[in-house]
Amino acid sequence: MTNLALVADIGGTNSRFALTDLDTPELELLHAERFKNEDFASLQHVIETYLEKVNYRPKRAAIAVASPVNSDYIRLTNLSWSFSREELREAIGLDELQLLNDFGAVAWSIPALTSEHLMPLFARNDSIPRGPVTVLGPGTGLGVAMLVGSSENGWDVIETEGGHVSFSPQNDEEQLIAKWLAAYHGRCSNERLLCGRGISHIDAVLRNEIDHATGQVKHLRDPAVIVPAALDGHDMDARRTLARFCAVLGSVSGDAALIHGSRALVIAGGIVPRFIPFLMSSAFRERFLAKGRFVAYLEKVDVFITTHPDPGLLGAANSLRNTHALDT
Repeated sequence: MTNLALVADIGGTNSRFALTDLDTPELELLHAERFKNEDFASLQHVIETYLEKVNYRPKRAAIAVASPVNSDYIRLTNLSWSFSREELREAIGLDELQLLNDFGAVAWSIPALTSEHLMPLFARNDSIPRGPVTVLGPGTGLGVAMLVGSSENGWDVIETEGGHVSFSPQNDEEQLIAKWLAAYHGRCSNERLLCGRGISHIDAVLRNEIDHATGQVKHLRDPAVIVPAALDGHDMDARRTLARFCAVLGSVSGDAALIHGSRALVIAGGIVPRFIPFLMSSAFRERFLAKGRFVAYLEKVDVFITTHPDPGLLGAANSLRNTHALDT
């Protein structure tokens, strides 16, 4: 008899779902589906839509959400959905509901990845035998988590809200970007630059598209326009924007690795896998290492990128499987 459980990854833009069998030797995602959040009134609504589509009612679920999950009442950071953990469990008919921070789930995916989906960027090894591992990635926001333990003794995840750490500009151009973002939002966090909308904001500032009298943006280009234009090579403004994004990502990644005492760092999220060659030829590595007396320390930190299409789902399944193994 199969022991199917529901796994979900609820981002700021999309909700992803799958079923997973907790008793099979290999970790698999079955009947994976994606839904646009704007089409649904609530998390319960989109979950019920998926379960009706697959015609199955599981008793266990692990749901990753883009917010802290340390209380019964959950309010998503980049989406106008909120819910009670216990009320949601009862409404869906679950015996067990495990909630994870979205990047906590991504961190749980790392031990389950094969070499097919774990690509060394700047690394001496092609695998991650032990932690601490910083897991960081731009998407709708900027997620940060830490993976601790080892492949021999088991893994655990520390969820963080590291994307909301204050941004530290390193040159005049970044000072200009940070000054406008701080004026517009009250403060400037790393997430304000290192996310999809952050690409648009960097682009607007560098193209002088800010009305300095009002602080409003005169013309905001979509990141789905900026990134392909930068890669095409004919739009110098777009290339300048993406180059600045990669440089900032390098600085923030190096800071996170120092804070966590990392042996490895994994870049995840939906944005960076679209321009890996550009990232590797950018100032990312230079800025990652530019930490004064700790250059030699950071040279020993292996940097990877995950290209798995659904790391949040995979991580939610791995976390639930880990809990199931402990229970049995």
